[in-house]
Amino acid sequence: MSGIDMATRPATPCAVDTFLAVRQATEHLARDLTPDDCMVQSMPDASPIKWHLAHTSWFFEQFVLGPAGVAPFDADYATLFNSYYVGAGPRHPRPQRGTLSRPPLDQVLAYRRHVTDAVLNELPRYDAHTLQLVRLGIEHEQQHQELILTDLKHHFFAQPLTPVYRPAPARTGQPPGAWRFIDVAGGLCEVGHAGGAFGFDNEFPRHRVWLEPYAIADRLVTETEYLAFVQDGAYEQPALWLSDGWAAREANGWQAPLYWRQDEGGDWHIFTLGGWRALQPDVPVCHVSHYEADAFARWAGARLPTEAEWEHAASALPAEHQGWHGALLEDESFHPAPVSGGAGLHQVLGNCWQWTASAYLPYPGYRVPDGTVGEYNGKFMSGQMVLKGASCATPRSHARLSYRNFFPPPARWQFTGIRLARDGHVRATA
Repeated sequence: MSGIDMATRPATPCAVDTFLAVRQATEHLARDLTPDDCMVQSMPDASPIKWHLAHTSWFFEQFVLGPAGVAPFDADYATLFNSYYVGAGPRHPRPQRGTLSRPPLDQVLAYRRHVTDAVLNELPRYDAHTLQLVRLGIEHEQQHQELILTDLKHHFFAQPLTPVYRPAPARTGQPPGAWRFIDVAGGLCEVGHAGGAFGFDNEFPRHRVWLEPYAIADRLVTETEYLAFVQDGAYEQPALWLSDGWAAREANGWQAPLYWRQDEGGDWHIFTLGGWRALQPDVPVCHVSHYEADAFARWAGARLPTEAEWEHAASALPAEHQGWHGALLEDESFHPAPVSGGAGLHQVLGNCWQWTASAYLPYPGYRVPDGTVGEYNGKFMSGQMVLKGASCATPRSHARLSYRNFFPPPARWQFTGIRLARDGHVRATA
């Protein structure tokens, strides 16, 4: 399969441990939820937590266990928990996943145990191709760990009681200081996955691009910086917005990012998985659409970086600075973290997925993998924008510089934020 670099060898204890750890991590996320919590579907773009628990098992059953001759746990699940794989057969309509009161949660958890045990039982005998599919299933499940949190956040926000998922400690912060724009010479650069480790097919092939000189902000835009945009009436200024963005703003009544609310006294608060809290001057803004990010950049006298600019700037960091730079799933903060001090490029991986100015398109020489599993990425290369980095809901081992996340420009329920860029060499300035 294109995009997975794995030698032909039997499964190692490390592969077994990784598979089991990821399966257990998914269940840990659902540990404190009630069966009722796991049933909710608050919008068509989100799925019930129970569905995520089942679908990540369906993936292994469909692509690993079935071809190995293992009988399905329940033949009806092939339709109920297929997502968008047309080649795998019929699918329950996505907007109606919240109607699936059956199977109940305890049966879904039994399904998970069955699939986990079956994969572990067969793992030592898998050939290299099947091990590649197991690894793809592991990475797929990590994607759904993030979706469990982002979907649950929307589910809880849609309820009048706005429940708390896991309490977060109270904090106050200090403004991080003005953005500093880091000059980057550009030139002939290489982007894309360099090989030697797992990568999704859309990260390949590595290829050369020419970049004109540019400058990129040293950190992400914060909540209170975005509040200044709101308070300046930017949501009422069509000149700041792309045409489709203005139409989306009007159609949806946007006046602020998703999960923001202004109280009677005029103060703004944001809903988090740890409950409501006041906006923070040092925490990155999140839950903005590509349209909002683009409008903010224009208001700030800047623009969004291209995908290649972002990856090139991040890759140019010294090895010791290519750390995580922000909250990730294992930190269990479930919200972006403040920027740390010091010079250089901050918040590269973690905190928020960062919108770019690049459409999600195939790299030169890209080929869709054969078979039904080829539907994973390639067929979505239309009408989407690329996001780089990772978020506070991304597992640490899942984050990398070459990762190509993608969403349609109006999407706001993911942890999506803003890093600014400018043309040419720009002096450090606000």
